[in-house]
Amino acid sequence: MTAGLQAPTNAALTALVLEAAIAAAKVIMEVYGRPIIAIDKSDGSPVTQADAAAEAIILDHLKSTGIPVLGEESVAAGIIPELGARYFVVDPLDGTKEFIKRNGEFTVNIALVEHGFPVMGVVLAPVTGETFVGDATGAYSCNTRSGAAIDKHVVTVSSDTPLRIVASRSHGHAALATLCETLAVDSDVSVGSSLKFCLLARGDAQLYPRFTPTCEWDTAAGQAVLEAAGGTVVTLDGKRLGYGKGTSGFLNPYFVAAANRGLAQRAAAEMSRILGQFASHAT
Repeated sequence: MTAGLQAPTNAALTALVLEAAIAAAKVIMEVYGRPIIAIDKSDGSPVTQADAAAEAIILDHLKSTGIPVLGEESVAAGIIPELGARYFVVDPLDGTKEFIKRNGEFTVNIALVEHGFPVMGVVLAPVTGETFVGDATGAYSCNTRSGAAIDKHVVTVSSDTPLRIVASRSHGHAALATLCETLAVDSDVSVGSSLKFCLLARGDAQLYPRFTPTCEWDTAAGQAVLEAAGGTVVTLDGKRLGYGKGTSGFLNPYFVAAANRGLAQRAAAEMSRILGQFASHAT
């Protein structure tokens, strides 16, 4: 765990968030078993019945805490509560494109943000039951397919070489190939949704650069898990990725997640340089 990043743990709150994610996964799998109907939201991204149903379940579970919830589908409907210094960030179905493709690489994401940073998070893959939890006690994986958390294992980042990079299956950028060459990346693994953060958290890869847009609900839970496992997430100016960007529609800047701060800073600097070159060539 990276010292000083996570707030003191409330074990009951972590357990409640995990319970909410498990309940959401159940309703998602019920929809997954039927013909999937998707419509486009105003931003062009797809949404299904599962997104709304899962968010409703999560909101119901979390309402007893009295903590505000920033939910992707609620925001899409124009419902944004007064957030304050402490609030939940929810993506009820991260990887809707993967859900529609039926490749299993979609997740339920729930995070707790305090003073602008995620301090606790749960990422759950409904198809496999693979689940990652991160808070001040560290990070662990477990399986929740049965409805309960079993087979718990502590996860920590790995800085071993050769360098492995996590690339997005549904999003890409021409600068990625240049970055891989510059950093002498040995191999890459492609996976959907916030599972990319989790691959870093358990040491399967060391670097996840993001050259394309994301929103806070896409990253908060994964960031919490990765930071609890000892990793880091920084923007291209080298600062820790923060939250509460309501004035910009909760959009994240480009960022890099990495197994350690040194690698993150190096990759962020290279990403800035490469994007600058692309911009100059385009003018």
